Amino acid sequence: MGTEARNPRSIGLDKMTPQEIVRLMNEEEHQVIRAMKAAEPQLAEAITQCAEVYNGGGRIVYVGAGTSGRVARMDAAEMPPTFGIDNTRFIALTAGGDEAASNAIEDAEDEVHSAMEGINKLGLGPGDALIALAASGRTPYVVAAAKHAGAKGVWTCGIANNPGAPLFDHVDLAILLETGPEVLTGSTRLKAGTSQKLALNTISTGTMVLAGKVVENLMIDVKAKNHKLKERCVRIVRDLTNATEVDALRLLEANDWNVRRVVEMLHAEERV
Repeated sequence: MGTEARNPRSIGLDKMTPQEIVRLMNEEEHQVIRAMKAAEPQLAEAITQCAEVYNGGGRIVYVGAGTSGRVARMDAAEMPPTFGIDNTRFIALTAGGDEAASNAIEDAEDEVHSAMEGINKLGLGPGDALIALAASGRTPYVVAAAKHAGAKGVWTCGIANNPGAPLFDHVDLAILLETGPEVLTGSTRLKAGTSQKLALNTISTGTMVLAGKVVENLMIDVKAKNHKLKERCVRIVRDLTNATEVDALRLLEANDWNVRRVVEMLHAEERV
């Protein structure tokens, strides 16, 4: 299994200088981009399917254990503030639950029944999508979740970092991110974890683009929860209309910082 193999380039890792360690790790990260490029057709298919699910009112559920679970939680947590969506539309189901978000619970990945219970609790079915992440491609929790969701009519996608991963036998779409042996043998929080985060970045962002949550390259439904985001809202209004900074700020304050509403109002005025 590639992700557990020893990387011949890092055999002497314990003897390297800090500069040599940095250079080696940077060079190895290029494999992540090569893996992402090789998977472009499959990533595009995942975007298409997830957008169809989202536009139909369904949910996109990420499933993972360990690093994969924490990567899943990270991406799901960013969706509501970035795209102004409800926090029930992108969900992360992780082995070990909330505690595993900040503490490693290594044995949780073997809890097959817990995975099935999680799927049942969410009430997943046709019209929903599930993206299962596992560097090895054989994590019991993740494979069980994919199998159980698929049996309920959920569209499923599996992302793994090893060719021939057992997970691929139980999903509708298999995405191989072949990142190879890690610099630190078996530490899949490195290249494998990075590739999984990039994959979810791509899938979730692409899904929201197809769902109409992006205008040009701007997050039209961003939630202005702090000063930085309020400044961003003002810039978005100015970029998409002829409004001055003063006018953009005034209209946003009067419309509960709803960027889309303000832009539509200004465009309507421009057409008159």
